[in-house]
Amino acid sequence: MSSPSIAEHINWRVQQWRHRRLARGVLRTPPIRACDDGVVLFSMIGTAVLLPYLVAVKSLRYHLGRGRVMVLDDGTLTAADRAVLAHHMDDPRILSIAEVTTGDCPQGGTWERLLTILDVRADAYVIQVDSDTVTLRDPVEVRAAIDAGRDFTLRGEAAAELRAVTAIARDRVSIDPRGAGLHVQDAAEAAIGSVAIPRYGELRYVRGCSGFAGFAPGGPGRALAEGFSQAMDEAIGRASWTRWGSEQVTSNFVVANGRDPLLLPYDRYLNFWNAALFARNALPDEAAFVHFIGTYRFHGDAYLTATRRAIAVLG
Repeated sequence: MSSPSIAEHINWRVQQWRHRRLARGVLRTPPIRACDDGVVLFSMIGTAVLLPYLVAVKSLRYHLGRGRVMVLDDGTLTAADRAVLAHHMDDPRILSIAEVTTGDCPQGGTWERLLTILDVRADAYVIQVDSDTVTLRDPVEVRAAIDAGRDFTLRGEAAAELRAVTAIARDRVSIDPRGAGLHVQDAAEAAIGSVAIPRYGELRYVRGCSGFAGFAPGGPGRALAEGFSQAMDEAIGRASWTRWGSEQVTSNFVVANGRDPLLLPYDRYLNFWNAALFARNALPDEAAFVHFIGTYRFHGDAYLTATRRAIAVLG
């Protein structure tokens, strides 16, 4: 019974090594030249993801043609890493996770990332981009959202829709939000109908993905995230709410209640779940942006192929 997991572990290590070797090619590509145009490309990273991060942000910056980079150090960046970032990202602002206060919100689980974004958005359009993403084509919808001052998010799944929280709660009325073994997203969605935030009318939610999201300047800040977090504390319990995934739920909630939010079309902005879902491990021809999630990123060669394409274009 243990052999499949051992085989999967070996495959993960081999594919990770292959990707790391391939991604080193990004170090030979020209550095970004920052634009003070009101757009910030934001990521939380550490030393383990430095190379894929460079591919992610450089490919986004190349095709978007806008923005300056800002980084949140998860506490593991070395002096050598910072030198690489200074060269390739035009001396970006690097914040330390130790500097971020989360107040009554959970700590860890990328909460520091979200709360920093909500601070920075007061004066800039902030695009949160994960290191396990690759931009392959012109993200025209993202550029349009920036120009229109709209928030955006990658959908968690193709069918994801922007809906009133009361409607979502009705669909999950049979689920006990405090039930044992529930994923935090399911628990939160079952309880979301009870959320009320001062000065907000009908609240909305979308099952999005915080791996790629845009926050327009002047939109909802920490207060909305903190109010939502406190409501979830009461509805599903602190122990459940502090689990991994609560930050993504909150990001989804903030975007859904932002300025005319855009749900990116899934045929062009997608999550790579499994090579078996894609013919011959190939991504759709129209794909502009791909998020290679977790262990799925090394199912087949799609992540390697996308990385190779991105580096070739950058070079």
